[in-house]
Amino acid sequence: MIREDLLAIIEEARQSGRKSLDLSWKQIQELPDSIGQLTNLTQLNLYNNQLTELPDSIGQLTNLTQLNLYNNQLTELPDSIGQLTNLTQLNLYNNQLTELPDSIGQLTNLTQLNLYNNQLTELPDSIGKLTNIKTLDLHDNKLVGLPDSIAQLSNLAILDISLNELKNLPDSIGQLHGLVTLYLSNNQLKNIPESIGRLTNLTALYINSNKLETLPRLVGKLIKLQTFNLEGNFLNTIPPEVIKQGGIAVRDYYRQHIEATTDFIYEAKLIIIGEGGSGKTSLANKLINSQYELKLEGGRNPEQSTEGIAVMYLDFNHYSGQKFRINIWDFGGQEIYHATHQFFLTKRSLYLLVADTRQENTDFNYWLEIVELLSEASPTLIIKNEKQDRPCQVNENQLRGRFPNLEKILATNLATNRGLPEICAAIKHHISQLPHIGTPLPKTWVNVRQALETDTRNYITQQEFLTLCDTHGFKRHEDKLQLSGYLHDLGVCLHFQDDDLLQRYVILKPEWGTTAVYKVLDTAKVRQNLGCFTSEDLKLIWADEQYADMRPELLQLMKNFKLCYEIPHRPKTYIAPQLLSPNQPDYPWDDTDNLILRYHYEFMPKGMLTRFIVEMHRLIDSDLVWKDGVILQSANTRAEVIEARYRNEIRIRISGYPKKSLLERIRHEFDKIHQSYGERLRFQEFIPCNCTTCKGSQTPHFYALNRLEERLKNNRYEIECDISYQMVYVEGLIDDVLRVESNQSSIVDGRDPVEDIQVYEKFPIFSMDVIKAYLNEVDELNSSTQNNMDIDDQVV
Repeated sequence: MIREDLLAIIEEARQSGRKSLDLSWKQIQELPDSIGQLTNLTQLNLYNNQLTELPDSIGQLTNLTQLNLYNNQLTELPDSIGQLTNLTQLNLYNNQLTELPDSIGQLTNLTQLNLYNNQLTELPDSIGKLTNIKTLDLHDNKLVGLPDSIAQLSNLAILDISLNELKNLPDSIGQLHGLVTLYLSNNQLKNIPESIGRLTNLTALYINSNKLETLPRLVGKLIKLQTFNLEGNFLNTIPPEVIKQGGIAVRDYYRQHIEATTDFIYEAKLIIIGEGGSGKTSLANKLINSQYELKLEGGRNPEQSTEGIAVMYLDFNHYSGQKFRINIWDFGGQEIYHATHQFFLTKRSLYLLVADTRQENTDFNYWLEIVELLSEASPTLIIKNEKQDRPCQVNENQLRGRFPNLEKILATNLATNRGLPEICAAIKHHISQLPHIGTPLPKTWVNVRQALETDTRNYITQQEFLTLCDTHGFKRHEDKLQLSGYLHDLGVCLHFQDDDLLQRYVILKPEWGTTAVYKVLDTAKVRQNLGCFTSEDLKLIWADEQYADMRPELLQLMKNFKLCYEIPHRPKTYIAPQLLSPNQPDYPWDDTDNLILRYHYEFMPKGMLTRFIVEMHRLIDSDLVWKDGVILQSANTRAEVIEARYRNEIRIRISGYPKKSLLERIRHEFDKIHQSYGERLRFQEFIPCNCTTCKGSQTPHFYALNRLEERLKNNRYEIECDISYQMVYVEGLIDDVLRVESNQSSIVDGRDPVEDIQVYEKFPIFSMDVIKAYLNEVDELNSSTQNNMDIDDQVV
């Protein structure tokens, strides 16, 4: 039944000859036919109602230029909608439309059509007649395809078809030459047509979260692109080192494919890891030369343990007929070397985990976890170095069940070469299967790589690198830097483009740099001084001619690897925190009303806390730092950060005021560290209970932050404490720890900020919004009664 008040409004509008009518937010379920009598209307607002259909008479409003029907429950449109030929803007988003009438194509003056968040599965061919349309928003529907006629929308500048079910695009999409912004994200696209390369006016392209395995080469012609998002796909034909640099870098990579011919690099890293003394270096030498004579333990010249990283090379003939270069990286197994794993344990590599008969000394889970974390589960072989043919027992079924990237477990006796041919065959097979092998690269890249390979120097200047690129056909400065970034990420060379000092050099032999770095950490005096060294010490450590001219750069390299920091107020004196004493010093601590936070890791890589110490060293309180912990001080606030490796935890507690500000800085640094490991680092953040039993306790019950946030999303506002069994407010728990106080501005403008925070800290079960609302009410009450009321007595 049509409401009388609505009929009255329409009649009044008819009699007055209204040109604009707003019927939004009126809970209208049905429109009367009389709506068609408002023939003078140019704008009609019907949004935020409960309409399920429109009367045919809507087509009589032929002077309409703007019709707003969004946020209703429309399931279809009448054919008469096509009579509104003067419409320039039609907003139909947030309805339940399953199809559009063919008559929609008669709205040839439309410049903007918004149809997002409906149930559309297809578009009529007549959509192509909307030749004046500039913005077409169809995101969040159920479209499975687009009609070829879409190519006729010659004035279209913005097209959003994200969040649909598209599996492919018509070739005709390349005819939308005026397109500036194209949203294709969150579909089921497996490929993009080559014709997309004709959209040369595109400045923004979003193809993220699809199922793309490759991109058309002509994407390199989209030279006006400023934003290119391609995250969340399965692009395996583009070097991941290029993908890591972002969409514009990928565009430039394809542009260089177009400008030059392509070639291939048959090259990969073989990374040998394991505990110190397990036989890694012996195995590397045997792979290169099976007749290599082992240097036996206890002999006159025993095999020296690798300091840092040693790099060797092995060539073999690939089945494609190409020469295949294996770069063998032999990693020192001592814990002191673990800090640089993150920089050199790269993906697109084959890993050998070497274990000898001292099986109790090999932590298989740690090594396989670190490979899985840092290399995105690159293929791994376990090599059992069975010295004197003593069997090395490995729980193969358990390891295979946990680590699917574990390809094989092979045994050898390097003294007799037993099992060595099988190991060599397995290496050649698995390294040839790495996804980047045979990927076409711009020939200019291949030529520069080959030139660098024959250069015997340890480093060259950036200018020398740029000149080399010029020699081999590079034309753009940014292309040269992209190549250096690619080679840096691949581990072929080191070029820190974002460092003012290190950017001036390209280190051609990464092992030269790492060897220099670890000479410092392995120096007896530095170890005796618990990681402390000076510039004068470095002159002696790096006295060799190959290092002498590069001391400032090598020191900066150590800082870049987060291996040391300069002690504040002690110029040219440095600390390598991994060499600090493991003994926790004595220090006073005020445990009153501490703010507590914990990180718990499923797997905790080594070196996280020492990296944090380097990042936060300017706040270290009076040299209160040791291998597993640090005390930080900022104004009147102190923080204790301790690594409890036996629990896979980092524990933080803070005293003083303002506590949350310092915690925010600490969380920010850990966020950066966590992000550097990628999504495979699995951890949880725990915050303490604030019930009457736990409040102020050093051993409160803890809640996982992500679980609390899930409860709020599901409208669960309370949770029980496992110690006191009291119910506490979830939002209050989060606010207690993570909302930063301010000692500069009030929660409510015009109030004393200290007074406001006292209220907030006394009543943590209430959210900040509740406190704000309460304080506003108190102010209003004070204003009306001129009564100085005690705030604490007013809280409900």
